[in-house]
Amino acid sequence: MPVRRLGWLLTVAGGLGLVAAFVLTVEKVRLLQDPAYRPTCSINPILSCGSIMASDQAEVFGFPNPLLGLVGFTVVGTTGVAVLAGAVLPRWWWLGLQAGATLGVAFVHWLFVQSVYRIGALCPYCMGVWVVTIAIFWYVTLHNLGGRPIAGILVRYHSTILTGWLLVLVALIGVKFWDFWRTLR
Repeated sequence: MPVRRLGWLLTVAGGLGLVAAFVLTVEKVRLLQDPAYRPTCSINPILSCGSIMASDQAEVFGFPNPLLGLVGFTVVGTTGVAVLAGAVLPRWWWLGLQAGATLGVAFVHWLFVQSVYRIGALCPYCMGVWVVTIAIFWYVTLHNLGGRPIAGILVRYHSTILTGWLLVLVALIGVKFWDFWRTLR
């Protein structure tokens, strides 16, 4: 992927992730202020941010998880804007971004498992974060692989691989909550 397109992807994905993390942070603060508050993203028993926000998994490191997103997506978005402005970032920056993206994608997959299989609820904003985090990880990885032989194959099928990855997650959600989805006629 040309670096300019990567800059656009990082800017847009970072911005979307930042908005989702901000909304989740505001919703968490409101829930802390008023335990009876129903988050705007609590739509039904399955699409229920409140169930997720009330879980232990929502504060893995002792503070609300969206605070990680506020920091991480700011770095991603800023990197994208810098690239679009013509900055040539050093290799150590890209490797640092790779480390952060790798930790982020591992964390969102852990959160996916917790949400789907332990808590039994989905948060629309969280799912948005999952998607942009996976895309960020994928395209930063492709960038960092550079001219390596494997990179050519992965770049050629970049959108197919990413779409397949996301469809696997959608299928897992569909299977897990199939009984609920069938009732929505």
